[in-house]
Amino acid sequence: MLYSKIEGSGKPLLILHGFLGMSDNWKSLGMQFVADGFQVHLLDLRNHGRSFHSDEFNYENMVQDVYNYCQENNLTYINVIGHSMGGKVAMLLATTHSGLVDQLIVADIGPKFYAPHHQDILAGLNAVDFSLKPSRNEVEEIMKNYIPDFGTRQFLMKSLYWQEPGQLAFRFNLSVFNDKVNEIGKELAPDLTFEKPTLFIRGGNSNYILDSDFENIKDHFSNSKIETIPNVGHWLHAENPVMFYELVSAFLK
Repeated sequence: MLYSKIEGSGKPLLILHGFLGMSDNWKSLGMQFVADGFQVHLLDLRNHGRSFHSDEFNYENMVQDVYNYCQENNLTYINVIGHSMGGKVAMLLATTHSGLVDQLIVADIGPKFYAPHHQDILAGLNAVDFSLKPSRNEVEEIMKNYIPDFGTRQFLMKSLYWQEPGQLAFRFNLSVFNDKVNEIGKELAPDLTFEKPTLFIRGGNSNYILDSDFENIKDHFSNSKIETIPNVGHWLHAENPVMFYELVSAFLK
């Protein structure tokens, strides 16, 4: 069963993080949706955060995990927010279990194929030799050689934890990601559609959803609208949480 943090009461709202992320990334925004009257479920997807590790890693597996989680917790007519990889999971869940999903919010990802583009990040993570018992500062210094962006490093450092006194480790399953990184960009099958209300939110400085992708999005999600948060990149919910919250809150109401 997936690890989750459940807050509040009301209609279920599941939040699915992106690749190399975890439920903690959404804690602040999650509490705002709790205040709006939702029961918020912050999930760690398989091989991430505190959820189980598995050699099986693809979108079908992740969707089955989320579906099983809903069955176990007697959740019906859910709303789902998914960012990046979590958005891919949310899209596949909605199109294959449309009776379960009521409203769908997808943050800065589309149904199309994305070529592998995490090579520098994976190289930086793999450069850390935990057998040498590095400190947190030393881990960041190693990663800085491969990942110059401070924000990206801070995001990755959130998955660093003390496995035992004096021994750091990453919570995510790096060895599986090394083998299965090509799974992250897989496209949604052409015949899969979802006709209920769907909101796509893209970052104005991000290239994940282009104007040329709108037609493909509409082919899969006929009842969708696309909003843009200006002057933010792929981490739109972290860079402008106020506007992100306002767009999602207005849509859900």
